[in-house]
Amino acid sequence: MFGSVKSMLAASGETPLWRAVLENDCRDRDAAPEASLVKMGRMWQAMKQSVLDYDPTRRSASGLSGGQGARMAALADPICGPFIQEAVSVALKLGEHNACMGRIVAAPTAGACGVLPAVLIPLQRRDGLSDDKMVECLYVAAGFGQVIASRASISGAEGGCQAEVGSASGMAAAALVHARGGTGEQMAAACAMALQNVLGLVCDPVAGLVEAPCVKRNVMGAVNAMSCADMALAGVTGVIPCDEVIDAMGAVGRLMSPSLRETGQGGLAATPTGRKIAERR
Repeated sequence: MFGSVKSMLAASGETPLWRAVLENDCRDRDAAPEASLVKMGRMWQAMKQSVLDYDPTRRSASGLSGGQGARMAALADPICGPFIQEAVSVALKLGEHNACMGRIVAAPTAGACGVLPAVLIPLQRRDGLSDDKMVECLYVAAGFGQVIASRASISGAEGGCQAEVGSASGMAAAALVHARGGTGEQMAAACAMALQNVLGLVCDPVAGLVEAPCVKRNVMGAVNAMSCADMALAGVTGVIPCDEVIDAMGAVGRLMSPSLRETGQGGLAATPTGRKIAERR
């Protein structure tokens, strides 16, 4: 298991970073690379299937989620353009699909399940990328996610939403850089910038449900990932190295009040409307 992004980049050497992650994982689990590739391929197909399985007529038990992903997809002449429109729509659809008890891929958590598919599915469609390339992207995302989990956290209860949607956004930013042929250093820069942008993001689910504001935060995570990937590919950096950003995120999470870490007691959950929704449950 890689203990740092620096060691992950060093281990890759002349090997593509995604392959270094694959080989490291196989050594840790005493698994065959072929079996690992098959399993990751199934995860990619499951992500795509979750979007296809989205039903705009379904509503969550609370009534807070459902139908909004379809509304976004139907918007005529979006300000953000068709590519980002599709990413926003996919993020909404999967957040709602999760809230309606549909099958999703936790990446890295169920509450952040919309971020990676929201950036990778539209990119594959637009650029005609192969499923094999997208599986490589998932290994890149997994490598960065594993370092975040070991040095900080991917749990909202432990580190706030910066640890869930924030981690997913960093993972997605690195994956996008790989998809566009970027270097390992650019992947690290993209991840670092994405995490910097959400540092301190609280986890404040209304009524304790992974719906509001969680579903829309998947949208933020996806758009943040795309902008940070483009910046990294352009040679822009965030000044602070990725490992140090991850460590800072962990420290910030530990400083957060328990009311801002998935308890449903602070932030938006503590607003008058949030409390009324909780009382109706």
